[in-house]
Amino acid sequence: MTTRTQRLVTDAAQAAEIRAYQTHPDVVALRIERVRSQVDRMCWTGIVLGLAFTMTNVQQFASAGTAPWSLAWLAAWVLDPTVSLVLLAILRAEQVTARYRVRTGPWVRRAKWFTLAATYVMNTWESYASGEPAAIVLHSVPPLVVFVAAEAITEVRDRLSEAVVAAHAEAQQHGPAVSAVSTVDRAVHEGAASQPRPKPRRRKLFAAYLVDARAAWTPDVVVTAAWVRRVTGCSRGLSPRLARALSAELDGGERP
Repeated sequence: MTTRTQRLVTDAAQAAEIRAYQTHPDVVALRIERVRSQVDRMCWTGIVLGLAFTMTNVQQFASAGTAPWSLAWLAAWVLDPTVSLVLLAILRAEQVTARYRVRTGPWVRRAKWFTLAATYVMNTWESYASGEPAAIVLHSVPPLVVFVAAEAITEVRDRLSEAVVAAHAEAQQHGPAVSAVSTVDRAVHEGAASQPRPKPRRRKLFAAYLVDARAAWTPDVVVTAAWVRRVTGCSRGLSPRLARALSAELDGGERP
């Protein structure tokens, strides 16, 4: 198996393993859980900002006719947080019950609608009394957005909870096929990896060839390049040098 083929087999096995984990039922369910958390955070941010916007209008409504910084004027700041905290408590409880798909009683919805209606009335009373359409629209938008978000967030949580269950079930149906593909690819990869790789040949030095030629020489042998190639296996370009070196040793009286 060539190096390119081994690399492709390795890449295919890794890709199959990653896909198997990405399509795992728990991973799919966790991905939707993260989306649900993002939706919750965005809805809660919008609701809190909307209620914060209505606080000043409710304070003006409750402190009408009182002197600034008087006790009644200061107490008016408590009215809107009182209603808002009850509303937020109900929404937080619905968040938990929706997560586990538990239905709440009718009084929970009535309390939510009452707090939303109270916030809307106190926020827009002066605008309706003055008969200014622009002020009515301006002061109506935040309470209505809070009302719509409070109703929608419960429905969205229910549907996202159903999506988690459905995605988990669907991933379980398709999971074994992906696992089988991953297993086959992994087996191919392991089989390719278990094959012994040829060790690189070390380059033979000139002195080593000369030692081989010296060991193969006998007194009845005429040293030639062809004979050196035959007994040492050296290249055609190296054999003349080896023949000359060996002949010089023999002529000088040195024996291998």
